[in-house]
Amino acid sequence: MKRTPKISEAEWEVMKVLWENSPLTANEIVETLSKQTRWQRETIRTLINRLVQKKAVAFEKEGRQHHYYPVVAEAECVKAETRSLLRRLRVSAIEPMLAALVEEQRLSAEQIARLKEILDGKDVDARHRKPE
Repeated sequence: MKRTPKISEAEWEVMKVLWENSPLTANEIVETLSKQTRWQRETIRTLINRLVQKKAVAFEKEGRQHHYYPVVAEAECVKAETRSLLRRLRVSAIEPMLAALVEEQRLSAEQIARLKEILDGKDVDARHRKPE
């Protein structure tokens, strides 16, 4: 199983840009993030290079330009971050944390239906689990 790279908070901003629209050149990434942050051009380029080193982002070279694209899926990174958070917090009662997350977000009918499916699946798993 391939390990999902650990992505810093700043690197997440670059990843979000690439997950939303890729491939992009470094200049296009810089232009997008310059509108959202106060980061300097070199800071953004450093973040891009770190993500390439971590194998979270790759590029194709076309002439003198590099076109960057994400190598890891957003859902995969979110899952890894969630596991990391749960390990750090040592959350034994996940219900309050899950409730807080759901209450803080505006959810579409589709998202609510998907969450219900996931929870129903967990309910089925729990009923079929053998007592320890």
